[in-house]
Amino acid sequence: MKKLITLLGVVTCSYLPSLAQSNLVTPVKEYTLNEKNEYIGTVQKATFEYFWDFAHPVSGMAAERSATPNIVTSGGTGFGIMSIVTGVHRGWITRQEGVKHIAKIANFLGKAERFHGAWSHWLDGRNGKMIPFGEKDNGGDLVETAYLVNGLLIARTYFNGNTAEEKALRQSITQLWETVEWDWYASRGDNHLYWHWSPKYNWDMNMPIRGYNECLITYVLALSSPTHAIKPEVYQNTWKKSDFYENGKSYLGYKLSVGFPYGGPLFFAHYSYLSLDPRLMQDEKTNYWQHNLAQTLINYKHCVEEAPKNFGYSPENWGLTASDDYNFYDAHSPTNDNGTISPTAALSSFPYTPFESYQAMRYMYLKKGAILFGKYGFYDAYNAEKNWYSNQYLAIDQGPIVVMIENYRSGLLWSLGEKTKELQIGLQKMGIHKPNYPTGFYMYIPDPKTNDVTLMTHPDSGDYVLDFAVAGNEPIELTLTDHNNNKQTLIPKTNSLKEMQKVHFKTKSGRYKATITQGNNQHEVSLILK
Repeated sequence: MKKLITLLGVVTCSYLPSLAQSNLVTPVKEYTLNEKNEYIGTVQKATFEYFWDFAHPVSGMAAERSATPNIVTSGGTGFGIMSIVTGVHRGWITRQEGVKHIAKIANFLGKAERFHGAWSHWLDGRNGKMIPFGEKDNGGDLVETAYLVNGLLIARTYFNGNTAEEKALRQSITQLWETVEWDWYASRGDNHLYWHWSPKYNWDMNMPIRGYNECLITYVLALSSPTHAIKPEVYQNTWKKSDFYENGKSYLGYKLSVGFPYGGPLFFAHYSYLSLDPRLMQDEKTNYWQHNLAQTLINYKHCVEEAPKNFGYSPENWGLTASDDYNFYDAHSPTNDNGTISPTAALSSFPYTPFESYQAMRYMYLKKGAILFGKYGFYDAYNAEKNWYSNQYLAIDQGPIVVMIENYRSGLLWSLGEKTKELQIGLQKMGIHKPNYPTGFYMYIPDPKTNDVTLMTHPDSGDYVLDFAVAGNEPIELTLTDHNNNKQTLIPKTNSLKEMQKVHFKTKSGRYKATITQGNNQHEVSLILK
């Protein structure tokens, strides 16, 4: 890594190779302790423990919720498997312990009740029998199965060693993956892919998997199966033939090309992107990074500016998604807001809004921690106006916290997703490809009122990280200018940088302007460094 020091000696910076070229995971290493990595590490590790200490003793799977430890969940277990991979990467457990635990889950799943290869939403953790999720939801659940298989495939990619145990684990996962009959769930003759099938009720649930929502990963896997793939036209005919697929409107100053008004609950930006890096995803309708970022910012802005004041929201107290609430459970969003904050909403959004997510984490821990933070991290939700606080954990909410914080910290799961060929095959069949970003600051959407972007120091490296892209062959120069018009060079004129890049730098907090100069063109972003 090349070091660059300005003549003024004010800024020390370094730049990394393009993400697409390097495909590196940031290693876990010793770093200078600071408040941010202490808070983030404490929360991430405690949340991981839900999938480790509280794992079912027979199946190893994740309990649906802490109050029902024998009812295990297929989707939440998929999230939990990626949390265990994170735990190995962080050194919280050994590699051997991680392999042994996931092998236990895989062996149990191989004996569990299945419905044309798909697992039910809930299983009995003692014997693998289906537990009904609803009256007619007593068979295969293809979306929950996709979350589970996604976790298994990521584990197969991560545990790539030559030991007998890792080889056996990879074989078990391959066998489970190849026996899911995705095509059965598209076998009704109408070119639709269906969410549920039951041997008792057949197709009575009658729910085609339409977009745009949390189910994108289902199509990625259904299209890439080497044994039971669906046809691409099923994806086009089902996912894209929805009243809520195309959007094109702006909300609170942020445009959404697809999806529901105001974006819907935030888990839409989490579940399918635990292993899929949205920075590398573009199709004819949307750039998935820009979409997920816009949805998150709409959610944040709604809480800060639009929601009823009696809800008590603030820049530190925000985040609406599906979770428990005082009426039991609901999919909270800007258009369905009853005052319930779900910690998983802001915390699982760390890759999109690190500063805003960290403010929420710190607030919840310092101001609400006595009643909101327990053995396995933050409880599921709270409603300050109603003085209601959950006393439970849900796997489907805990898992994204661990995984998405890790994607923010090191990019681990996103890097593993890039290396998992099945995911890349599925994306290709969906027409989703790597974007050709123009020169500029592709990662950011400035505040529509102030035109600013807020950056905080990275919790592990302790410096600021600025993402940018370079298109074409003309050399670029990257500078930083403070409010007194003092200019500092972050990257001197060079033509060695292409595509997606990062620059690390240290400087004082305050207001700055970052500028990329390429030929006669300049690309600027106004920064507030915290």
